[in-house]
Amino acid sequence: MDSQISDSQSSQASQSPHTFQVDLRGLVDLLSHHLYSSPKVYLRELLQNAVDAITARRAEQPDAPARVRLFAEAGTLRVEDSGIGLTEADVHNLLATIGRSSKRDDGLESARSDFLGQFGIGLLACFVVAERIRVVSRSARTPDAPPVEWTATDDGSYTVRTLPDEARTEPGTTVHLVARPGAAEWLSGERVLSLARGFGSLLPYDVRVGDEAVTDLPAPWNRSYPSPATRRVALARHCHDLFGFTPLDSIELDVPLAGIRGVAYVLPSAVSPAQRAGHRVHLKGMLLTERAEQLLPDWAFFVRCVLDTDSLRPTASRESLYEDETLAAVREALGERIRSWLTGLAAGDPERLAAFLSVHHLGVKSLARHDKEMLRTMLPWLPFETSDGRLSLEEFASRHPVVHFTRTVEEFRQVAPIASAQGVGVINGGYTYDSELVEALPSVRPGTVVAELDADTVTAHLDAVDPAVELALSGFLGAARARLDPLGCDVVLRAFHPLSVPALHLDDRSVRHEQARADAEEQADDLWAGILGSLRGSAPRARLVLNHLNPLIRKVSSLDDPELIGTATESLYGQALLMAQRPLRPADSALLNRAFIGLLEWATHSNSPEEGGR
Repeated sequence: MDSQISDSQSSQASQSPHTFQVDLRGLVDLLSHHLYSSPKVYLRELLQNAVDAITARRAEQPDAPARVRLFAEAGTLRVEDSGIGLTEADVHNLLATIGRSSKRDDGLESARSDFLGQFGIGLLACFVVAERIRVVSRSARTPDAPPVEWTATDDGSYTVRTLPDEARTEPGTTVHLVARPGAAEWLSGERVLSLARGFGSLLPYDVRVGDEAVTDLPAPWNRSYPSPATRRVALARHCHDLFGFTPLDSIELDVPLAGIRGVAYVLPSAVSPAQRAGHRVHLKGMLLTERAEQLLPDWAFFVRCVLDTDSLRPTASRESLYEDETLAAVREALGERIRSWLTGLAAGDPERLAAFLSVHHLGVKSLARHDKEMLRTMLPWLPFETSDGRLSLEEFASRHPVVHFTRTVEEFRQVAPIASAQGVGVINGGYTYDSELVEALPSVRPGTVVAELDADTVTAHLDAVDPAVELALSGFLGAARARLDPLGCDVVLRAFHPLSVPALHLDDRSVRHEQARADAEEQADDLWAGILGSLRGSAPRARLVLNHLNPLIRKVSSLDDPELIGTATESLYGQALLMAQRPLRPADSALLNRAFIGLLEWATHSNSPEEGGR
């Protein structure tokens, strides 16, 4: 039926039933199971319609009352507002046409930016919890028009009739809901009050459930406080009430050009950068979502935000934000605000900054990767694991003419003690973002030399053994090299500190790649073995560096039994792998087992009575 009916038809229409132009049952199912995440949104839609109606009336009558009252009892809910109201023609034109918004008529178009709702499905969302909706309204624009009643049921039918003046003497609208079977709990007084406070605590008008106030204005971040310390305490209390944690700090979010005011709360404990933060976003005072994930840059995972905006665009369900240029600009502006907070701490409050970095250094490192100014600012503060202990890049670079780093934690554990004893400074770049930041160091600290530490560099810093000594041990070294050659490992003799380290296993990424390729080639069929064989490079090899200063190595190097030398070399190789905390290949595990058994056999054989106690 055409919703545009003439005045002459109105009298007849008020006496006869009408039918929606869609399958309302199907629409209700769509709303409840696909568009909205929960039936609770029905109350947001009621509040939204009421607030928009008041906004529309105040656009024409600035002194008009601004109140919304909700009354819940026995499976019913009544919502009264002092808004613009409707005439009978408005009812036919707006409420009975699916998809048409009551905010879209010509008279209200100029005030559209002040409305919360952008889609004409708000009232129908109430069918998610109600089997019948009754609307009684009186127009503030046409004071002489009688009140009008619109009653609809979830079977798709509705009726319209005019009422006597005493049915509603003041302009505004009252919506009556009768619960669907099984949905009465959604209309209970306790649930309605909880939902109303959750959705409407920042609404600009007087909203009450019975005698209980819903709105709590001004927002905590807009209130005046006696001192900055008092403000921090009040915001920390607000964060605890809202999110359940006491923040390390609070960051003011004020972006006037985007119509944003709010606060970001710094989490008191570390979280994974991959964990998507859920932020609370209010749109013109109405809670839009508690799980806005795209509001901040990815690097700002260490804060939780609550804010109010009048510029961001909601999705059709009004439960999340629409990704557009405005949201991208807001995300950048909020990221800049958090960045400014960090640089402010670095300049004026190093103790608070140190407390923050002890928990959230990973987030700052993520930001500093792409922001040279942030890296420059944070150089004296960001902690890194180094061979000199836990230091900032600035302090470490000031100590060492060349900043060496490893790309993995295992490589660092291999070489750090040895490199430190030789005066070589090494940074552990194996943790998230660390190697990228070390490599970026010259861009913000001109003159700094950065180099990746490899096996050749470490070996070059170890003292060579006297050539005469090495010549005398050539037989021992030959036997040791022959035993480890099948494993792709060379044996070299050096003198280095600390003396307690008998042997050092050195390799780099190219060596490990070649080992992985060789292992795969050995296990592959003929076709893949041929392919993998064609990928063979220059065959880089690992090194087992024996410490000639170590007493055990001196004893082992004096052996003259090739088999015993081989067993001892395998034991030293396995021990060096374990000290470096490197993952063992099957061949390495077999070697360790063979060396252990071999040493046991040699020990028991050499001490047996039959052998004369040798």
